[in-house]
Amino acid sequence: MTTGQAPRTRRRAYRSPRREQQAAETRAAVLRAAVQLFGERGWAATGMREVARVAGVSVETVYAGFGSKSDLLMAALDVAVVGDAALVPLGQRPEFAALGSGTRQQRAVAAARLITAAHQRTAGLYLALREAAASDTDLARRLREIEERRRVSAEQGLSLVAGRAVTGEERDGLWAVLGMEVYQLLTELSGWTRQQYQAWVAGVIDRLLGEAPQRGAKGGGSWRPPNGTASPGPAARR
Repeated sequence: MTTGQAPRTRRRAYRSPRREQQAAETRAAVLRAAVQLFGERGWAATGMREVARVAGVSVETVYAGFGSKSDLLMAALDVAVVGDAALVPLGQRPEFAALGSGTRQQRAVAAARLITAAHQRTAGLYLALREAAASDTDLARRLREIEERRRVSAEQGLSLVAGRAVTGEERDGLWAVLGMEVYQLLTELSGWTRQQYQAWVAGVIDRLLGEAPQRGAKGGGSWRPPNGTASPGPAARR
């Protein structure tokens, strides 16, 4: 540096709250369009241009925000699971916390309500993902990962309902019975209403957890995962 030369100062990054809000609104609009189109039309019949048209943005904006059709589908599924685009994990939401409050029957009802609402919002998107996974190895891998995360989330949620740590058999049995496939069989093929399915789920959870040995823990307790146990994140959301 030569004598008399002023030291250089690093410029602070410019932030525009208005632009950030506009970007968030644009992202939310694209995700709403993706949830609608993938859910109604499936994977093959949904294109990025159509998503852009419904969202009211350019197709370049959609690609810039999500990268690929596969990534857009996964982002839409994340949003549909929790019902909004807020970056708040399911495990940190009031509806998940409700699984640990009240009697076991009340907690089972809260769990049934949570599961039913998520299934209702995501049923079409899961069909689209399974359709795509049949011919796309990357999406097939993502589908397996989603199911494994749902299994972990099921264990955490059911432990709250039971007021104790659930057994592996309990976890796997409920994880399977409460999966999307059974939901679709009962609501789409058998014609059950949402209310019927929700009541059935509450009964299944309560009976299975009530029949298991309590191992010294009271059914009305407020069990919490041990330190270090991860809560369901935005990607799993189940």
